[in-house]
Amino acid sequence: MAFPQTVNSQITDSVTQANTKVLGDSPAMALSNLYQATAQALSNAAHNATSAQQQTNVTAQTATTMGVATLYAIDTASTAVGTSRIFNA
Repeated sequence: MAFPQTVNSQITDSVTQANTKVLGDSPAMALSNLYQATAQALSNAAHNATSAQQQTNVTAQTATTMGVATLYAIDTASTAVGTSRIFNA
């Protein structure tokens, strides 16, 4: 466009209305993006907490199993020591 041209006023009004709509929608879009990011962060935190609880439960179950096995092993070991003393006497 090397020389000035006139633009139809209807086209100008249409472009102005489209730009106004975009500007009017911007705050709503910004808030929706914020809400989406917050929801994602909270869901990740809840998932991490659930995963940590599951891992803690597995660790506690393992510790309980090992404790019970140790208690049974002590009884077996003391029986074996007593039996060997009887046979050696």
